[in-house]
Amino acid sequence: MLFGSAVILAGGKSSRMGFDKQLLQVKNHHLLRHHGRTLAALFDQIIVVTNTPQLYRGTSFTLVSDEFSGKGPLAGLHVGLKAARSKYVYLLACDMPFINPDYILYMQKRLREEDVQACVTRSGEFLEPFNAFYSRELVRDIEAYLADGNTSLFQFLRALNTLYIHEKTARGFSPDWAMFANLNTRQEFEAWRFREPDLGVLIPAGEGKELPGGE
Repeated sequence: MLFGSAVILAGGKSSRMGFDKQLLQVKNHHLLRHHGRTLAALFDQIIVVTNTPQLYRGTSFTLVSDEFSGKGPLAGLHVGLKAARSKYVYLLACDMPFINPDYILYMQKRLREEDVQACVTRSGEFLEPFNAFYSRELVRDIEAYLADGNTSLFQFLRALNTLYIHEKTARGFSPDWAMFANLNTRQEFEAWRFREPDLGVLIPAGEGKELPGGE
């Protein structure tokens, strides 16, 4: 299967937000569950990388936890790829509020045309490592990279055979670059809530409790 698996990196303490960002809510559902439902229209398998799997009891998510502790998002990508069933795996962070299905489909179209290890968007010299695709075959490369003491996802990407989507093309799908935005502070959340009044409600749930609402 060429496509079929999506990975959401969930949570971790955020000093700027003040609580675990996987607990952000939209209406009466957590943002991550909202993402899961949106991505389920495009992918058969939704993998959530989390160190608090008890939060997702009763969901259809595939739940995994980092095998390389304290190594950042690359460790999350590693374990997500290990659990994936498809050759190419979509990667998203739980605090990215805008999913653009048309852009995901566009990246899939490009990947059908080229044999590469990753598909990411480039803005000048800056790379967008999320809202991107990675090959499941990278698992051993990531393990070797992390074992050597490296943790930078950006540097890892630069060594790959990568299909780069250029900014001009990407802005045709997201003129304001919102599909790459993430919510790092309460102020950023409030700005998003102002833009999306029907969705945004900031309710940090209690630590260790199950998330309300089914999948």
